[in-house]
Amino acid sequence: MKLGIDTPLTDLEARHRDLDVTVSRLDRKAYLTPHEQRTVADLKKEKLWTKDRIAVLRKSEPPSSR
Repeated sequence: MKLGIDTPLTDLEARHRDLDVTVSRLDRKAYLTPHEQRTVADLKKEKLWTKDRIAVLRKSEPPSSR
């Protein structure tokens, strides 16, 4: 029986991947406007928060029976 952790965890993992793609795309630009620089900084903070939240959820998962 699953405890409902999978959906939030899956959502956070998808969000983390999306943030990674967006940050990578912006980092490839030769020049970032001040607004884009701030956006990248904000996205990186959100990506780190998301990664930390994923770690907390994974830690709280019950061991799977294999």
